[in-house]
Amino acid sequence: MTLQTPLLLDTCAVVWFADDEVMAQRATDALNHSFASGEPVYLSPITAWEIGMLCARGRMRFPMSPQAWFDRIQNAPGMALAPMPPSVLMASSFLPGLPPADPADRILAATAREFGFRLMTRDRPLLAYSDQGFIHALAC
Repeated sequence: MTLQTPLLLDTCAVVWFADDEVMAQRATDALNHSFASGEPVYLSPITAWEIGMLCARGRMRFPMSPQAWFDRIQNAPGMALAPMPPSVLMASSFLPGLPPADPADRILAATAREFGFRLMTRDRPLLAYSDQGFIHALAC
């Protein structure tokens, strides 16, 4: 089986994956391919922050603490934590083209660019940034 570009899940994709929500067929196929071939599926440390913020603002609830929820996903078979070195954080401030305004989305875009990930998302600004050719994205 040939290797595909490693997947990086946007926060919304992590939540839908964890909740076993219906995703676009191409996204499901890409996830299944990664898991079947032993290629890790990455999630960003910024997702932990976004989950924490959503829970703190009452926009999301889990039957466990947000930290336990994130740890469960992070430690699931086939999942890996993407690196987030200072160079990625700095690069998120200087993205080319018309990047998303949201800081977390910028960090995800910079992570995808730095490590050659394909970002799985439903976020319109990130998909639009992909359409500009600056990242590879897969709508979920």
